Order: sequence, then C-alpha cells, then structure tokens
Amino acid sequence: MTRIRFHQSLGDLKDKLLVMAGMAEQAIQRAIEAYRERDLSICDLVLRGEVAINRLEREIDQMALDLLAMEQPMAIDLRFILAVIKINADLERVGDQAVNITERVRDLLGFATADLPIDIPRMANIAAAMVRKAIQSFIEGDVEMARSVLAMDDDVDRLNRQYFYSLATRIRENAGESPQSLNALVIVRNLERVGDHATNIAEDVIFWVQGDDVRHHISASVAGLQKIIPATSQDTESPDNTEPA
Repeated sequence: MTRIRFHQSLGDLKDKLLVMAGMAEQAIQRAIEAYRERDLSICDLVLRGEVAINRLEREIDQMALDLLAMEQPMAIDLRFILAVIKINADLERVGDQAVNITERVRDLLGFATADLPIDIPRMANIAAAMVRKAIQSFIEGDVEMARSVLAMDDDVDRLNRQYFYSLATRIRENAGESPQSLNALVIVRNLERVGDHATNIAEDVIFWVQGDDVRHHISASVAGLQKIIPATSQDTESPDNTEPA
C-alpha cells in the first residue's frame, strides 16, 4: 500500500468513526426525548439504532486492525489508529447507555408521573454537549477543545452527586414514589457514564495529537480537597529520620 493510499485509508477510517459518533449522539438525544415525552415509539428507535451501532463498531475495529497489520504505522499515525479503536469502543458504550435509559423509561411508564426534585434533561444536555465537543475536537485535532471537555465532566459529576442525594432522600421520605425515584437514579447514573465516555474520547484526542497520556486527570473538586487536607506524617518526614538502606 502506497503512502497516498494509506492516508486515504486513514481518512476513510475517520469518516466511518464520525458516522458512528453521529449515531451515538442521536441515540442519547432520542433516549432523553423518550424520557421527556414518555414515548415508547422513541424507545424503539433507540433499540433499532443500537443494532446498527454494534455492526459499525465491528467494521471500524476491523478496518483499524487491518491498517495496523498491513502498514505497521509509527508515531502520530499509530497513535491515530489506536485512538480510533478506543474512541470507537466509547461511542458504542454511549449507545449502550442510551439503551439503558430507554429501558428505565419503559419501566417508568407503568407508574404515575412523579414530580422528582431533579432536572434530568439539564444533566443530559451537558453530557450530550460533552460528546459533541469531544468529537469536534477529534475532527479538528484541537487539544484545547478536548481539555475543555475534561472540565465539563466536573459539572456532570457534581449533578450526579446532588441528584443521588435528592433521590435517596425522596425514597426515604416517600416510599410510594420509590419506583420512579429508583428508575430516575439509574438514568442519572447512565448520564454520568456518558460524561465519562466523552472524557475518555477527549483524552484519546490529546494522546493522538500530542502523545500525552492524561487519563485519570484530577478534577477541580478533588484538587481542592488535596489543598485543604494536611500531608501525612510520612509525607512530611525529614530525610534525617529515614532508616538507612
């Protein structure tokens, strides 16, 4: 395979991944619309879309593996293909989260509508925006845009904690709405996972463009805790007190 054909193949791989990204993003949007509208027909669209997402995931993986085997790429080309494989897996899991949400919507339809103290569409909008921005950073090879996705994950995590507390309190105080609260709790958790997958995609973009591994980044909330928690005695021990080797 000539270098020209090789880079054409990389372009084809990128284009196919973008199709996958569009399908995953649409799945999340439809799942939240199904929740908002309490519409079973939209749930069915998500389930049918999941079949196509799974098929495309296999095709993308095979294309990427073929390129690795035939070309043995190096440097940025190798990082690109590895990033595509990992992003592909995260997009498929975004589709899985959408399916999980529709399953909870189906269950909710068996109960009366409850006025829960949370805003699931708000959280969904942030998570979907994270996916959209992460993919845009991939399209443009924009590291700064990718890093902004990492910051957005703090907002999703904060809402996840806030909603968990609110729903747990509602379950204790109003047992009659426990099914609705429990299903909403699962949906919130699924949206938090969508944010995690978007974060993974952004991290893979940074790895592809710069070669930097920024996985397990420290969130702003955790960093703040580290500043106020005093160091342990072991951390602050003087070198004079260390035992000889």
